[in-house]
Amino acid sequence: MLTFLMQIEPFVRHFGLPGLFADVFLEALGMPLPGETLLIIASGLAGMGQINIYAIALTAFAAAVAGDNVGYLIGRKLGRPLIVKYGSRFGVTQERLAQVEDLIQRRGPLLVASARFFVVLRQLNGVAAGTAGMHWLKFLAANAVGAALWVGFWTTLAYRFGRDASILPHIFNHLSVVAMFAVIAVAILLAVGWLVMRKSRGVIR
Repeated sequence: MLTFLMQIEPFVRHFGLPGLFADVFLEALGMPLPGETLLIIASGLAGMGQINIYAIALTAFAAAVAGDNVGYLIGRKLGRPLIVKYGSRFGVTQERLAQVEDLIQRRGPLLVASARFFVVLRQLNGVAAGTAGMHWLKFLAANAVGAALWVGFWTTLAYRFGRDASILPHIFNHLSVVAMFAVIAVAILLAVGWLVMRKSRGVIR
């Protein structure tokens, strides 16, 4: 993992914010790129005073939302046949798309908001939502919430530990565990908020 970090860090230093935007944007379109990894590395460098953390957060948020919405448009306008036919060139297989579509139909906004914390869902989120016919405004709102949580979580974590570069590899070694607890916490907060709202409206007695 440390070797991987050493290989990818020069990319972040050389291409800066435009490189981060392009990587996160293209990953949101289904390409197998290390968008989350670059976000964490860039935030770690910001913790060492080499990049502005607010610029990183805004860039990653804009790229995530833009990429997912372009993916949504592709799925909505071009439909499943075209995506299935050409998607494999970019890592979007028919099996992956079908799995995500099924989850979107059953979970909707909650899935879209939390999808960014999972590799496959993060890459197919917009395309699958558009193909499944999810309402755009509903998708946009949930997607923006998910992007804000994702960017806020990783930038804050990596920025706080960025002053000690030796800690960053440990963050990467436990990405799946950290992300799992993050998603669980977000889901609990959303569920509690929903129950409180319903109770305040007199739906739950």
